[in-house]
Formats: sequence, structure tokens, C-alpha cells
Amino acid sequence: MIVTLTANPSLDRLVPLAGPLERGAVLRSAAAVDQPGGKGVNVARVVAAGGRTAVAVLPGHPDDPLLLALRELHLVHRAVPIAAHSRVNLTLAEPDGTTTKVNAPGAPLDAGARAGLAEALRREAAGARWVALSGSLPPGVDDDWYGRLVAQLRSTGARVAVDTSGAALLATAGPDAPSSSTALPDLLKPNAEELAELTGLAAPGRGGAAGAELEADPVAAAEAASTLVERGVETVLVTLGGAGALLVTADGAWHAVHEPVTPVSTVGAGDSTLAGYLLAELDGAAEAERLAVAVAHGTAAVQLPGSTLPGPEHVQRDRVTTRRL
Repeated sequence: MIVTLTANPSLDRLVPLAGPLERGAVLRSAAAVDQPGGKGVNVARVVAAGGRTAVAVLPGHPDDPLLLALRELHLVHRAVPIAAHSRVNLTLAEPDGTTTKVNAPGAPLDAGARAGLAEALRREAAGARWVALSGSLPPGVDDDWYGRLVAQLRSTGARVAVDTSGAALLATAGPDAPSSSTALPDLLKPNAEELAELTGLAAPGRGGAAGAELEADPVAAAEAASTLVERGVETVLVTLGGAGALLVTADGAWHAVHEPVTPVSTVGAGDSTLAGYLLAELDGAAEAERLAVAVAHGTAAVQLPGSTLPGPEHVQRDRVTTRRL
């Protein structure tokens, strides 16, 4: 079983535009589509679609449309009650596949909600293979919360993956993060820009140029990721956009790339990559195969509109090439 935590869930609203996005103009669209979202929710949905048991832990008002949407999808979830409804994130999709996202900050989590989420997570993690802590932290949550949750989850026996960004990522695995192995995740999934910030190749919040250089040079990216392994992170899964992804462990580094595709939407691609990796790990696959399945899932996601997530019918593993660096 895989358990996910989404501290900052959302209802993702896709608005397909009839023409290019034009600032200041009155635009026409097709009917909007709402889907339950948030990175942990996305991971759980892909895992469940892949035929494995997934439980999504999240905060939610009892009457929240997000929870209704999860029930309609028959996704197993544990919601900790909060007073506010989940945020609504807006995705504007142009006909050529370009997407513009407008993300709201999310509902604050007070001490009671945080304690409830931590307890629900520990309870569900008992007997689980993996726990994925995914996404941004909402207002009221300290940057180091994921690291503290990782330490608390050690007693459950579950392995822990973290996929976040910004200050929360740096507090979890950056140079100034606690060096204790109990607080470091077993698996970290940054993109190239986040990897540059984590490893000091770029200042926090300014990893764009350095990230682009890492995407263009998988060997350099693998060398950067290996410094995280030296700090104590067992596995680093780095997404490189159109250049595929990397997997780096103490045993080596692998690079995988999918045959070229025409992107439709990048929403959920990273979450699908992580879910693909976890599915392959549950199947007992070796490192190279885990990476290949991860890339196949991420690439499947970018070929689907808006926040639509891939199922097995969308994944083309045979179009992925993997090499050891």
C-alpha cells in the first residue's frame, strides 16, 4: 500500500480557451472541468489507476466539493476536518497546449489540524510500503514540517518519499537541514531547478538558469544529485522536463528518456513520474526499470489535457530508453 499526504489540496479547474491567452482581453472558453488535485492526491490517483492500493490523507471541510469528487472517483482517503474549503487552482489551456496556472494559497492549518494529519498519517502508514509527502505547505505550517513528519514515520516501518519545493524543500534536504538520517527522506524527487537550489548551484528561488543547464547535461545533474545521496538521502529521482529523468543512488546513476511527444499539458507530470516509480518499486523492479516506468508515466501525463492523469492504457514503457551513467 502507498499512503500520500496532501497538506495543501485543491480543486483543479481546467478552462480550455478557444484561442491564445491574451492579457487584458475578453476570452471565450469551452466548459470548465473540475478535478480533485494536489500533488499527493495526484500520486494516489495514479497508483490506484495502476491497480495498487492507495490512501490519500488530506485536510478537508466535511462539505468540501473536493471530498465529494474523491468519493465519486472511489479513491480511498482520510480527511481531517478543517473549517475552510479547499482552494481552487485555475489552469488556462490554449489550443497549442500551452497552459497557464493560477494557484491559490490554500486554507491555513492550525495546530489541531496539523496534529490530526500527523496522527492519521501514522495510523495509515502502519503496514504501508511507502508514504509520499507531496506538494506545497499551506499558511500556518513551518517549513520543516515534512522533515519532522519523516522522523515521526520511522517507527511505522514505511519508507518515505518527499516531493515539495521552495523553503519546504530546503528545510527538508537542503544544506542547512538537519543531518540526522531519521529526518531525511528515503526518496527525494526534485526537478532540475530545485536540484540546483538544493545543491547550492543556484540561490533559493533563482534556480532557473542553473536548472536549464542541468537539464541539458544529465551527467552534471547526476553529479549534483549524488551530493544529496552523500548527505544521507538514499534515492534521488530528478525530473528533467523533455530530457527525461535521472535516478541516483549509492549504487550508481541512470538516465532515461522517452521518444519525443507533443505536450498537451504538464500538470501532474511530476506526480505521475513519482507514482510510476513507486509502482515499479512495489513490483520489485531494479533501478533502471523503476526509472523507465517513472518516465513512461510522466510522459503519458503530458499528453493528456489539463489535470487528467494517466492510467495503464496511456503508459508506453517500450518508448523509453535507459542508460547507466
